[in-house]
Amino acid sequence: MALERVAQGGLVLLGCGKMGSALLAGWLAAGLPPASVWVLEPHPSDWLKSTGVHLNTDLPKAPAVLLLAVKPQMMGAALPALQAMGNGKTLVVSIAAGTSIATFAQVFGVDTPIVRTMPNTPAMVGRGITGICANARAGAEGLALAGELMRAVGEVVELEGEHQIDAVTALSGGGPAYVFHLIEAMAAGGVAMGLAPEVAMQLARATVCGAGELAFRAPEPAAQLRINVTSPGGTTAAALVHLMDPDTGLPPLMERALKAAAARGAELGK
Repeated sequence: MALERVAQGGLVLLGCGKMGSALLAGWLAAGLPPASVWVLEPHPSDWLKSTGVHLNTDLPKAPAVLLLAVKPQMMGAALPALQAMGNGKTLVVSIAAGTSIATFAQVFGVDTPIVRTMPNTPAMVGRGITGICANARAGAEGLALAGELMRAVGEVVELEGEHQIDAVTALSGGGPAYVFHLIEAMAAGGVAMGLAPEVAMQLARATVCGAGELAFRAPEPAAQLRINVTSPGGTTAAALVHLMDPDTGLPPLMERALKAAAARGAELGK
């Protein structure tokens, strides 16, 4: 139903890099007609040119959705040309980190329905997760519409409010980088014990990917999955003594890392 509204009113996508392209591909696969999409992208890929969307042409005056997918540092230069879409029925949806709803309200007007989202890069393979929040003007209807658009690339979590967005940015927004570094660290540990670098990396990469898929599919919580792998007094238990140390292990390290990321997100939003 929501996509039908978008198809009828049109969608303007500002920026079509990796995340914008992932979203657009998901929408088109879900049945959104290319003719109902307008894309502004200064460096369009060959794929984007082949989709049949309106590319770098005149925009509808009041589309159903304006989705902002440019980098935060490019927002200031890009938004003024789109101000006329504010204070009406156009739903403004942002996927940019560090740009608050209040900032968008200053540009588009206080009567503009605005939804702020924080997706992550696994969206590029249809396995992302996005935290979303909205201003009062957007309400439940705006959240539902934005949620359906973001579900084209993965799961969606509705937040209690914008005050939680920095935590989402720290946890799931940056989370893929932490997992990639875990792969690097595991491979390095294997090399230190005598494995060839390519073999260590293959083992680490496949292990993390496989464990992630198991966590995704299994009904048990992560703690139970860990217990299932850990034989009392065995090799895994010996490793977990270090990883689960309450002072020097992974839990306190991760807490410090997430707090640093959230603090930086709050700084960028000022």
